[in-house]
Formats: sequence, structure tokens, C-alpha cells
Amino acid sequence: MSSDSFVVRNPATGEAVVERAFATGADVARVLDRATAARRAWAAAPLSERIAGVTAFVDAFMAHKQAAADEITAQIGRPVKWAPGEVGGFEQRARHMLSIAEESLADVIPAPIDGFDRRIVRRPHGVVLVLSPWNYPLLTAVNAVVPALVAGNVVILKHSDQTPLCAERFSAAAAAAGLPAGVLQHVHASHAAVAEMVADDRIDHVCFTGSVGGGHAVQAAAAQRFIGVGLELGGKDAAYVRPDADLDFTCGNLVEGAMFNSGQSCCGLERLYVHTDVYDRVLEGLAAALGDWTPGSPTDPSIWMGPVARVRNAQSIRAHVDAALAAGARDLVAPSSDDDRATAFVQPRILIDVDHSMDVMREETFGPVLGVMRVSSDAEAIAAINDSQFGLTASVWSADAAATGRIAGALDVGTVFLNRCDYLDPALAWVGVKNSGRGVTLSTLGYGALTRPQSLHFRLRG
Repeated sequence: MSSDSFVVRNPATGEAVVERAFATGADVARVLDRATAARRAWAAAPLSERIAGVTAFVDAFMAHKQAAADEITAQIGRPVKWAPGEVGGFEQRARHMLSIAEESLADVIPAPIDGFDRRIVRRPHGVVLVLSPWNYPLLTAVNAVVPALVAGNVVILKHSDQTPLCAERFSAAAAAAGLPAGVLQHVHASHAAVAEMVADDRIDHVCFTGSVGGGHAVQAAAAQRFIGVGLELGGKDAAYVRPDADLDFTCGNLVEGAMFNSGQSCCGLERLYVHTDVYDRVLEGLAAALGDWTPGSPTDPSIWMGPVARVRNAQSIRAHVDAALAAGARDLVAPSSDDDRATAFVQPRILIDVDHSMDVMREETFGPVLGVMRVSSDAEAIAAINDSQFGLTASVWSADAAATGRIAGALDVGTVFLNRCDYLDPALAWVGVKNSGRGVTLSTLGYGALTRPQSLHFRLRG
């Protein structure tokens, strides 16, 4: 393989799934030119026509839903038990955003003044570059692609080089739906080519989901231009178990929140703070629930957890665990077997006797690892949750919604859950603070991020 191409390897077997060439400069220029040529006509189409076209795109995508799920398993190792769920989530989010399009894009009309027509209308940005990661390749893309298209933008989609088949499936569905040429395209681009695209005058807005480092790179590439950049970045999401929580319900959900998708979720649970009054009972419940998450072949329908996406990712996860153990942390449950460190299979770990001096409690681990600490009050839990460079989500496990509301007001995060975690509701804004990013996707506010306001101030004569 040359530097002009890349190979996707199945993380469970090491076998090559697909090889693709990176786009050349001329390839990228053609994609940009097609998008530029298509943008005015697509923006001018009535909203009803855009909704119909994007609905047809979603229908075309879902016509091959099992193939899309199988490709996720092959590319990132998500078990066949769970992979179809992402395809279902793609449809749920897409259809919700379609259902709220008219109200979200409606004109804002202030109080009337005789002799004037005054209103604020929503105009599309133009060409939107969507940069999507591998961990939820359909969900992270649909969050931006569908509302961007419905709002009248044209989209260029660049997926991670771990999940190129997902990008190709988007383009295939667009063609099957009869979307005009240039309205939705994909490109397999290198990091250097992406930086050049962000800096190119033909790109009007960027939606990036990925690492903090990647976010800095995108922002730097756009620094000489006055375009919008939406950034959904890392997380070190925390949970707090209050003394009044339903522990039988809570413990299994906490373990799932930490271990699902092998812990490779931007809003996956990585830190847990437990009130001292129920600390021992929570540890017992966590230990019992962990047994369901023994890693195995992702093609086995009985397996809940497969490998992580790459061997190098596994090495980074193990480094966090090794450093914590060396600093005094302990395993709540002894791993069922030792890791084969040449593979992408990582044993799930729940670590106790941890503290905030350890990377496992401060840096994004992005793997099946949960650190657990004891706290003595709501105030102590709030301080611990906020003691982080990240601020994506936090969850509170309690029978007291009013107390959780007070806690939520003190937390520096974009979403606060009560008695659930690791979930995106498309009716609610998805937003991060601090190093978890800026901007918003989903909900009516997501449409606002993908359009610009234009004021119309007409004096009526005659």
C-alpha cells in the first residue's frame, strides 16, 4: 500500500476489508466544483421539494439496512447484536429532523407595523463539509447531513479512513433517490487534503466530529476565513449515584453506558462518583453486571462486546489502565483473561481506588474502562464532575428530579441525564462545552447552526 491509498482492516481478524485511493488534488477540485455548481439551484428549490428529496434519500438508504449494518461490523468490529441499532438510529434521527423542518426554518415575524413587512428568514450557508468519525459512522454523519440538505445546503461528506464504506453508502443512496448531481457527495481525503478543503473559498461551513486534536486542526485550517465551524469533540463523561437511586436498575445501566461499543462513544461513561452511603452496594452491582461484557467475535450473535477499532487504540487504552494500576488503582473484578496485546481485543475494566491525578480519570480513554470514586455529598460530586477539561454529558441516578435539576444547574456540561446515559434524543440540542466542542446539532437549534439569518425590511408603497 502506498501513501496514496489506505486499507481498512477488520479489527477482529486483521483481514483487509477494503482498499481505497485517497482523492488527488484534481479529484477534490472536481468535487468542490460540482458542489458549487449545484448549490444555487438546490437552495432555490421549494422546501417541500427538498424535504421530499431527502426523504427519498433516507428511504433508499434504509432499503439496504442490513448491508449497512454488516459493513459497520466489518469495519469497526461492533457485534452483530448491536450494529443494526445504529442503522435504526440513523432513520430515527433523519425522520425526526425532516418532521421539524418546516417549523425550524419558518420565518420569524416581529410585531406588525403599518406599512412594513419585516421578517427574519433562514438562508443556507452554501457548501457544507461534514467530517465524520468511525465510532458511530452513520449517526455522527446524519446529525449534520440531513438538516444541512433540508435547509438548502449542498454537502460534501468525508468519513474516517476506518469507515469509507459508510460514506459510499450515503452517496449511493443519494443517487438512488435522484438527488441532483453535486448535492451530496463523498470524498476519501487525506488529512492534508481536508485542511486544504477547509481553507478553500468554495467551502462555506464545516461540521466536524472527532478528537480535540482534530478540532484544533480544523479550526486552524479555517482561521483565515470567516466561516462557521461546528465542533463535536472529546468527552470524559461522568455519572453520580445518589443515595436514593434504584440500585438494581442503576448498576446494569451504568455498566452498559461504559462498555457499549467497547467504550468507544463520545458520551460513553468513563467516570463514576458514588455516594458513600451506597458505595459498597453499587460496587457489588457493577461487578455482577460486568459479566455480560466478555469480549468475543463480533459475528457471534451472543456476544455483547467486540474489539476496539484498531490495535493502536487498544494500546492507548491499556496504557491508561497500566498507569492507573501502577499508581495504586485496583480492579473491581479480575479480568477474565489477559489481553493479547497484539490484538484489538481489550478486557473490560472497572477500576477503584482511583483519583484525579490519574489519566484514566482525566484524559479521554475511549475504551471499556470505568473509574469509580466515593463522594460524600452532592456538592462533592458536582466539584468532581466539573474538574475536567471536557463537558459533553453527565448523568445523575436518583429518585429526586428536583434535586437533579439543582445539580444540573451547577454542571458545566451540554446535557444532563437523569437515570439514563449515553443517548442522543434528536428532539434535544446536542452540544458540548470546554474541550467537548462548540456549536449544536439536532433539534430545531441544529437547523439554526446550518443556516444564516437574513433580515427583510420592506417599506410597502401603494
